[in-house]
Amino acid sequence: MVNCCGLVSEKNVPVPLKSISVQLHVRDHVASVHSSLQYVNEEDRPLDAMFVFPLPADAAICHFSAKIGEQEIVAEVQDKESARDQYDDAVSSGQQAFLLEESDESSDVFRLSVGCLSSGQNASITIVYVIELSIQVDHALRFCLPAVLNPRYTPAASAASVPEVSSACVIPYTLSLSVDVRSSDRISRLESSCPLDPLEFLDAQHTHATVNLSAGHRFDKDVELLLYYENTHQSTAVVEAGAAAAQSGSLMGDPALMISLYPEFPAEVMSSLASQREFVFLVDRSGSMSWKMHHGKDAQKRIESARDTLLLLLKSLPMGCYFNIYGFGSCFECFFPQSVVYSEVTMEEALRRVKSMSADMGGTEILQPLKHIYSQPCYPRCFSHPEIFSQLFVFTDGEVWNTKEVLDLVKSQTFSHRCFSFGIGEGASTALVTGMAREGSGHAQFITGTDRMQPKVMQSLRFALQPAVDDISVDWTVPEGVMVDMLSPPISALFQGQRALIYAQIKGQVKASSGETEGAVTVKYRLKDQPVTNQLQFTLKPKEDTGLTIHRLAARSVIRSLELQEQAGRASGVENIRSRIVELSVQAGVSSVHTAFISVNKDSKQTVKGPLLQRRVPTGLMFGGSAAYGAPMPINCIVFGAPMNMCGMAAPGALGSARRARPPAYSSAQFKRSKQPTVEPEPRMDPLLRLVSLQKAAGCWELNAALADVFGKTEDEVTNHRPAQVDGSVWATVLALIWLRAYKLDQRVEWQFVAMKAASWVRSQKRDGLSQCVCEGNMLLGSQVTEDALGI
Repeated sequence: MVNCCGLVSEKNVPVPLKSISVQLHVRDHVASVHSSLQYVNEEDRPLDAMFVFPLPADAAICHFSAKIGEQEIVAEVQDKESARDQYDDAVSSGQQAFLLEESDESSDVFRLSVGCLSSGQNASITIVYVIELSIQVDHALRFCLPAVLNPRYTPAASAASVPEVSSACVIPYTLSLSVDVRSSDRISRLESSCPLDPLEFLDAQHTHATVNLSAGHRFDKDVELLLYYENTHQSTAVVEAGAAAAQSGSLMGDPALMISLYPEFPAEVMSSLASQREFVFLVDRSGSMSWKMHHGKDAQKRIESARDTLLLLLKSLPMGCYFNIYGFGSCFECFFPQSVVYSEVTMEEALRRVKSMSADMGGTEILQPLKHIYSQPCYPRCFSHPEIFSQLFVFTDGEVWNTKEVLDLVKSQTFSHRCFSFGIGEGASTALVTGMAREGSGHAQFITGTDRMQPKVMQSLRFALQPAVDDISVDWTVPEGVMVDMLSPPISALFQGQRALIYAQIKGQVKASSGETEGAVTVKYRLKDQPVTNQLQFTLKPKEDTGLTIHRLAARSVIRSLELQEQAGRASGVENIRSRIVELSVQAGVSSVHTAFISVNKDSKQTVKGPLLQRRVPTGLMFGGSAAYGAPMPINCIVFGAPMNMCGMAAPGALGSARRARPPAYSSAQFKRSKQPTVEPEPRMDPLLRLVSLQKAAGCWELNAALADVFGKTEDEVTNHRPAQVDGSVWATVLALIWLRAYKLDQRVEWQFVAMKAASWVRSQKRDGLSQCVCEGNMLLGSQVTEDALGI
């Protein structure tokens, strides 16, 4: 591994990458990204450089070119091995060459090799990729330009080839970004984690707008853009014309269709969210979790935000469920030998241990804890949807060296677990985070910049509490002479309020005599044994001037499906699948794990002479240090909250209970408090979290001084306003519900399940005096919340 500031020449001059210019073209829910990288060789000898950089895992690279002086060389997509051979031959013979390839280990890492740049020579490299924009909790469409590629943590025992990407103390290149948005829906606003110039609308309907990143931005953090349409959550269909030069009947020659589907679940089904489930929380405790969430004032550490989130999750779980919490780094530990029933006792014990969680477990080894979790029995066995037992929540801020092995494991367990993943901070691997959610039939979220972790996690909890959708089918209704060939893999998960994208190829021609120009897609599924049907009409007339974005994303979808088949396939069929991947990748001009973009300047008049210097180019500013660089910790240890010996292994006898067939019943007397690490005093907790921390597992609050302090009152003031016929806990719980409604309505996503439990508890109590209780509560807190709004 190169040193912290080592990406400079032997004369200590800057690396050759000088600037990056990005043009982002958004069309409804997808985007095309044009990136230009400006190089100059400031060495006194020819240069052979490698630029290892991150891209979103689901991006499809569709263009790569290099401009040397006035001459532009457009790269071709070729079989990867052939492209590598061509590059090596060109460089060894003194020809200028460029090679762009996807990492073998992870689909969100690309290597750009720049070979034989003459001394003093300039080169401009252009890369174009297309991508789907993800939907956020507040209905925004999110685009992120990653600045950081964290080093992959590799255990000492592994010999895997992982891209070496160092940190850099100063990023020697800058970024310019321009954004062009066109939509069938009105554009509401555009926000960013970085300073932007004012948004400029180019039409009266507000469907076309442009904006630029403010000048002088140093590419030292992710650039996140949040785009808001007026009707984001509306199912849409877009038909894109095929390429005129492509063969009719091929994927690129025929029209392509993209369906953005937002399923609507029946209200009667959604009103009874499932409670009898198992929830397993797997939290990254590697060294980098001690870094700040962002650069702003009073920014929390990542591990502190994770602790606050676990508090909210533990208070939001439904009574009767099962749960467990794991921490992982170079080794891992779990709070209980097996998942336990959620109760006041088990919740309080878990909260006690959450408070002492630190970023003190070394590197990022996620495979072993996942294997352990999947080996445990799932509860409860009598769950009404036997194919989904456990809801797995994974929190991580880093990268792993064995992404594909992790994803294979997650996919193999979809019959018993759904996986909800969270990428924390800049540099979290999109391949790992989105891949785990995709293969685990769950949902992925990213928390970057000044994002709060809690609302995004609570949205995923809402998805996890939704009943599992099964028997999903997609049917097409089109005029005679037309056929629709679905290109997307079968839909494995649907959630209320979450988009599902479907790609398809439209084959054939509408008969002139029919006059029909419309089709329909019908999605059917079963939800808690009830049949549900959603239908969307669409026009068959293609939209022009879309730059083949939908075609390329459709091709990328097919390629990814084939790559997954290849990983799972038998040896006899792997070569055939590989050939299909290469054929489609070359035909569509998009990247794959088996192809690369290669360009060689064969027309150069002069052969480059002299010994080549090799340089690696930094991808972003790395903040702080990481335990991954130190001596690796043992990677196969597991601790059930037991005292640890000097090697990190559990003390003798601590593992015996793991072999029990059923989860044990716990009482407060059975918890033996092992010596916990010293916890630094924390700043005063946010009022919302203080209120949540005081709630009991059943959903109620007790009337005491701590609760009164949250309201800004004394205990006597709160007690004196209590109606005589109302129980103290009922009074306290109604006050908490009023306060949430009156003063924290903008954070409703975070407290919605806390309030549901509280309202349910109040309804189960003696109901005398509730109306007076609400009236007195409003007078005490200075609010005007109605009894109906509280749901009691």
